[in-house]
Amino acid sequence: MERLEIGPGLDIPLHQIRLAAIPAGGPGGQHVNRNATAIQLRFAIADSCLPDSVKKRLFTLAAGQINRKGVLIIQARGHRSQEMNRREALDRLRNLVARAAVGPRRRIPTRPAAAAVRKRVEAKKRRGRTKALRGPVRRDE
Repeated sequence: MERLEIGPGLDIPLHQIRLAAIPAGGPGGQHVNRNATAIQLRFAIADSCLPDSVKKRLFTLAAGQINRKGVLIIQARGHRSQEMNRREALDRLRNLVARAAVGPRRRIPTRPAAAAVRKRVEAKKRRGRTKALRGPVRRDE
C-alpha cells in the first residue's frame, strides 16, 4: 500500500486522499479549455489515521480550507501540467500535516529583572505625582 510520508513515524495511506482533475481556467488558450490540469485534493481529517492531537491542530491550522463536513480541500492550479499540480497538492498537504504534527512549545515562566521592576515602580510614582497636581485650584484669600 502506498503512503504519503510526512515525517518520521507519521504517514498517510494514499487511499485516504482523493485527487480529482478539474478545469484550471485562466489564460492558456485552447489547452485550458480541453484539458483538466488543475488538481483538487480532498482529505477527510476526522476519518484519517492521524493521531488525535495532530487532527486537532490541523483543524485549527487549516480552518479556512476545511468544509462543514470536516474535509480539507486543497486546489493546485499553478502549473500547466496535471502531474506537477498533483505533486504540488500533495506537497502542500504534507507541509500542512507536518506543521500540525509539531506540538506547541512549552512556555518557561520567567521573572522580570529587579532593575525593570524598579523602573516600572518609579514610572508609576512619577505618573501619580503628575496626576495629583491636576487637582482643583483653590484660592485662599
